[in-house]
Amino acid sequence: MLTLLDQLDKGTLWRSPGGIHPPEVKSLSNTTPIGQLPLASTFLVPVPQVGENCTLIVKVGDKVLKGAPLTQGTSIWHLPVHAPTSGTIVAIEPRISNHASALPVNTCVIKADGNDTWCELAKSELENLSNPQMIDKIRSAGIAGMGGAAFPSHIKLNPVSEIDVVIINGVECEPYISADDRLMREYSHDILAGIGIIHRLLTPKRIIIAIEDNKLEAINAMQTAVMQSTLPAGCIRVTVIPTKYPSGGEKQLIQIITGREVPSGAIPAKLGIVVHNVGTAFAIYQAVTQGKPLIERVVTVTGNNVGKPGNYWLPIGTPVEHVLATTAFTPEPEQKVIIGGPMMGHALANIQVPILKGTNCILVPSSQEIGTTPEEKACIRCGECAIACPALLLPQQLFWHAKAGEYDKAASFNLKDCIECGCCSYVCPSDIPLVEYYRIAKSALKHSADEKQQAERAKQRFDARLMRLEEEKIARETKAKEAAERRQATMTGTDKNAVAEAMARIAAKKLPQRNHQMQRQA
Repeated sequence: MLTLLDQLDKGTLWRSPGGIHPPEVKSLSNTTPIGQLPLASTFLVPVPQVGENCTLIVKVGDKVLKGAPLTQGTSIWHLPVHAPTSGTIVAIEPRISNHASALPVNTCVIKADGNDTWCELAKSELENLSNPQMIDKIRSAGIAGMGGAAFPSHIKLNPVSEIDVVIINGVECEPYISADDRLMREYSHDILAGIGIIHRLLTPKRIIIAIEDNKLEAINAMQTAVMQSTLPAGCIRVTVIPTKYPSGGEKQLIQIITGREVPSGAIPAKLGIVVHNVGTAFAIYQAVTQGKPLIERVVTVTGNNVGKPGNYWLPIGTPVEHVLATTAFTPEPEQKVIIGGPMMGHALANIQVPILKGTNCILVPSSQEIGTTPEEKACIRCGECAIACPALLLPQQLFWHAKAGEYDKAASFNLKDCIECGCCSYVCPSDIPLVEYYRIAKSALKHSADEKQQAERAKQRFDARLMRLEEEKIARETKAKEAAERRQATMTGTDKNAVAEAMARIAAKKLPQRNHQMQRQA
């Protein structure tokens, strides 16, 4: 039986289940170099952006420099948030989130001073850093997965098990989006330098850079960078995969390249595989060698209602409203502004929301591009959704249970394995927004799990309080007993006789009272 490395060396690609071929529409944005937009006057920086709760280390009125940390935390999951430019903290308050729910999140509002002055950066030479030091620099820089999931990168770079294969994801299969494409064309050597850092930290036997076959210029740029790389010969290569959506999904890409399926509920590291986005590799290089925190990223701004479509370096926290205003946005009545692509993105209820670490696209389509939302019709049980599902789920069953509010039953059909790619909704002849039902079900299950966890924590606190009170009671009784023994030990014979006589007099006084009470009761 061939091992995983033998299969990789043969260069065999495997067929992934499901998937679709929607129009790509990438030429709107991928023909021009990555640009810069004028600096916004105000930045909205949510805290925290990734990970668990954190502590703000700034207050209203503080002046901050570009790249200065705004938060601190002790949890391994915490990633610090940094100032995207120099200016003054003018407010710390709940603001509308960049999320489909538009729920408010705690936000640092920074008024830019226009100077864009950097704080002092800790630049380093790789040969002078140990592996723990590099991981600490990556964590301190707030590096998260740039493919959209925004998972803390330092955790992936410090796994508990041995890693055999690292896959660098440059697939970018979502229609309209071309941020990774342009990044690979223009910064291929920096990306390879970041891959070199990943190689040093994980010491994998193989590194595969995966790119779809519709990105010829990016393929050529990365192959040239690989040939000029100092990584061991035969360790790294560029693999071109067929264009199909959603081949850029983590589990789908692993299956295409290795032929192995990540089990339900497991992570790729269990198979000795780790996946990083090309943008993450670039950010890792900047963080380790230049000390730059993750305060900007490449974002595709596209759609027929944008006068200047393209890819732009946007500071984290830049309001979407500012981005559209500086790219000649011409809105239509009932205009949709979508964060992400047309398949997995979400429409904004308000454009006064910030760019986040996971934001890779702002799509403003015309009515001819995306059309109106059709009316949902009854399911005809055609089974097209099951054929298109790349996760081999049963979308029809999930839909029935989600629609009926039977969320536990939906969970029993592996709802958590749904990657919300939208393939089922795309092929549905009844125009049922299946993914929306799944998202509602997932949200309800998460809310139920959170409530259960909170109740469990409350019970633990209550039990701990009862135990503490019991221990305090025992401690008081023990202390009183010890004090009484000490007093008795210091008494003379006369004192003891006096105490005994006093106790006898008290007992004598109480005896008639007890007899009287007994007679009344009788």
